[in-house]
Amino acid sequence: MKHRIQTFNTISDRGLSRFDPTLYTVGAEVEAPHAYILRSHKLHGAPVPDSLLAVARAGAGYNNIPVEALTRRGIVVFNTPGANANAVKELVAAGLFLSARGIYGGIRYVQSLAELRDPVELAARLEQEKKRFAGTEVAGKTLGVIGLGAIGSMVANMALELGMRVIGFDPAISVEAAWRLSSRVEKVDSLQALLGEVDYLTVHVPANEQTRGLLNSEMLATVKPGARLLNFAREHVVEVPAVLAALDSGRLSRYVTDFPSPELFGRDDILLLPHIGASTVEAEENCAVMAADQLMDFLKNGNVVNSVNFPTTQMRRNGGRRITFSNENVPRVLGSVLSVLADRDINVIDMVNRSRGDAAYNIIDVETEPDAEALEEIRRAEGVIRVRLV
Repeated sequence: MKHRIQTFNTISDRGLSRFDPTLYTVGAEVEAPHAYILRSHKLHGAPVPDSLLAVARAGAGYNNIPVEALTRRGIVVFNTPGANANAVKELVAAGLFLSARGIYGGIRYVQSLAELRDPVELAARLEQEKKRFAGTEVAGKTLGVIGLGAIGSMVANMALELGMRVIGFDPAISVEAAWRLSSRVEKVDSLQALLGEVDYLTVHVPANEQTRGLLNSEMLATVKPGARLLNFAREHVVEVPAVLAALDSGRLSRYVTDFPSPELFGRDDILLLPHIGASTVEAEENCAVMAADQLMDFLKNGNVVNSVNFPTTQMRRNGGRRITFSNENVPRVLGSVLSVLADRDINVIDMVNRSRGDAAYNIIDVETEPDAEALEEIRRAEGVIRVRLV
């Protein structure tokens, strides 16, 4: 069977070319799609076809996807963490330098002198005014990194190479991220312990209910006076009124963000960028390739990697046929499914069961192919959400 992949937005050809045209139909106009691949296209409120099995977001953020609603229907949602990490890291480096020195103001000033045609007068004017744009070096300063995942760990390591002292905070750091992180990064157990020591502060956490308003008035009141704040994570992680108050009081000296809002315009101590953290050719290609590969592995083998709503679940093929099913994370569901197979003398070769929050996912390899009646009985088992014969 050819799987049908519907695309939204402009997806890099490097990613779409991963789909073998003999096995996949890919395009913006695809009927009864088995999967979506998209970037920023909003799915909230859009009808979801019964055929849909998975959604792949070619990027890290997934606020444009109704994850909870799709989970209830057993639709796996993927993202591509780390694929755009280097692009964001490099923009954070630019943000550090822009916040440390009068680079942006200096550029604007030079442009304002375009009418001067006398090179001697121009040189004299620049020599006279350049002190207005003096700044400080980042070497020897302290950077606080909130969130030490794919991006945060790269930022922390980069800052060390710039000669900075780096303090990191992440209560949920993964083993993989910990391995990537330099041993020279100082780790603290609380956000408050970090805020009072840093000259620069950068945040790299996902957008969720736990991180909404993470940097609020209470937290910013404990920041070292004159600190510079960078937000290349998500808009709602930082409370804008709290930032403005901190700038007015001198608690913060500069705010650099990739998420402009109307209240932030018209201030010399704020630098606004148009959400370009992941906007590089390389990042878009990397995200598209990663999204495509994850979709293909799921559609072909039932494996789940980098899902935002179901647990990572992988198993090598062990012969026979493969059944996958998602279910509510409640007792006796797996036992009910295994009983259906046992009653039909279908031998299980291998299996894996994983859970995450309220959802669970299972892969079962069996010696003989279950018939339609067996699959229907599995679907009817209490707690089962969706079943596939892969």
